[in-house]
Amino acid sequence: MDIVCYVFDGITALDIVGPYEVLARLPGATTRFVGEHAGPVRTDNQILGLVADHARADVTSADILVMPGGFATRNLEHDTALLDWIRAIDAGSTWTTSVCTGSMLLAAAGLLEGKEATTHWASLERLAEYGAIPTTQRVVEQGKYVTAAGVSSGIDMALTLMARIAGDDVARAIQLSIEYDPQPPFDSGSLAKAPKAVVDLVRGVMEERQRAVSGSR
Repeated sequence: MDIVCYVFDGITALDIVGPYEVLARLPGATTRFVGEHAGPVRTDNQILGLVADHARADVTSADILVMPGGFATRNLEHDTALLDWIRAIDAGSTWTTSVCTGSMLLAAAGLLEGKEATTHWASLERLAEYGAIPTTQRVVEQGKYVTAAGVSSGIDMALTLMARIAGDDVARAIQLSIEYDPQPPFDSGSLAKAPKAVVDLVRGVMEERQRAVSGSR
């Protein structure tokens, strides 16, 4: 099983690291980090660096494609070279997946038209601009397309996918091995649960960061 994890400047780290921690444990799997060019990329806060070991021009196929999100995806939705590459990989993939606003890239590539999909709550309604059907589910399966909501949901997506590929017991074993047993101290992890003041705070911060990223391009 050939797993390709795409990385780019402006990525949200957990979007790709979460699924990687699960999927890389698939027996016999090969996991590759791929970017526009081989070399380091910076996360959306410019603090953490991740490394693409392969340039996307050198990667022509994958059994599993994982597209993460981040503030930079708004610009990448118009990157025709990237969208062409996504379509080419998808043509031969067994599974095409996304986390957070990574689904906006799948949608921009035309892969989610007429399909239910999810993304980060702040971008959810934008999926409809590309013909997808937005849903608030944490993980959405539509045939070979599996989309996850914001950031932390990538772990859920990967465990869901692992169960489809290797069976529930393997998925449970991996869940135990990474001790994924969430017990957050607050119940404000979704738009439906968070107080309005918290939602407004997050929206303000996200809009400011999006403006900063968009303005740097």
